[in-house]
Amino acid sequence: MTARRRHFSARYAEQSPTIFLILRRMRVPLIFLIVIFSVSVLGLTLIPGQRGTGMSFFDAFYFMSYTATTIGYGELPEPFSGGQRLWVMATIYLTVVGWAYTIGSLLALIQDRTFRQALALRRFSRTVNRLREPFLLLAGYGQTGQILGRALDSLGRRMVVLDLSAERVDALDIDSYHADVPGLVGDATDPHTLDLAGLEHPRCEGVLALTDSDEVNLVVAMTAALIRPDIPVVVRTLSPAIEHRMRSFGSPTVVNPFDRFGDHVRLALHAPASYQLMSWLVGGPGAELPAPGRPPAAGRWVVCGYGRFGRKFVEDLRADGLEVTIIDAAEQEDEPG
Repeated sequence: MTARRRHFSARYAEQSPTIFLILRRMRVPLIFLIVIFSVSVLGLTLIPGQRGTGMSFFDAFYFMSYTATTIGYGELPEPFSGGQRLWVMATIYLTVVGWAYTIGSLLALIQDRTFRQALALRRFSRTVNRLREPFLLLAGYGQTGQILGRALDSLGRRMVVLDLSAERVDALDIDSYHADVPGLVGDATDPHTLDLAGLEHPRCEGVLALTDSDEVNLVVAMTAALIRPDIPVVVRTLSPAIEHRMRSFGSPTVVNPFDRFGDHVRLALHAPASYQLMSWLVGGPGAELPAPGRPPAAGRWVVCGYGRFGRKFVEDLRADGLEVTIIDAAEQEDEPG
């Protein structure tokens, strides 16, 4: 399948749910209105007028068109007979009922949550398909995703956001980004959702999996490796086991924030000038050189909390030969209190 056909099929798949929903919800009101209109036109052709003959289908259709829409030019092509006027009077009331029923159904459809989601999906897909600049697919718009998104925006990079939280996606409209950031509320583990978010778009130059679930990030890395093995993938995880599984699919850049924090602390302790330089380089264009840090004096470290982050941090400190005292409310079997 060529790229043109693939994009055409994707656009058709995006439009069909909206069209199907409209036809399903508006089927009965439209049929009801069409029946009323057809019966009204048929009656005018059968009821004799002043000359003893009924109106032609064209004249009856023309008359009912402007009468049913409350425009009302008058009696055409000649004054009506008593039977015709009686029939028109009945059809006017029927038409008002039909229009009221149809308009009420249309308003209910517009307020329907499913219909609004379908419209939002179609609008999002159209926006992504029209992107002509390179962009990054950002799966997960939590605290880390927001910080990274602002950093990318300051560098002039475009991005598309995918997140399960509607509140986070709605926040894209009020965030002070230089360019519009398309956002979709969806499950990143669904390959179709990733496709809608632009994974197969020729301008997609990378994938960032930053959700708060290691399993979801693993699925995103696997999907990107299978569908787009030519683009870089950056994945966040806190589990060494899942990190090993991630590296089995392609060559993603796996970031463990606990490891990175420990490495930064060790660098700040042993080489403050190197840590200062690194902080300046990753600060982005226009960042000021941070003030030089002062390593703490030698002595014992006290770590309050011994969860997953605390354990990793204690391991890094002890790897440097530092003495650590752990304070935690929960009892630990393998560590002193």
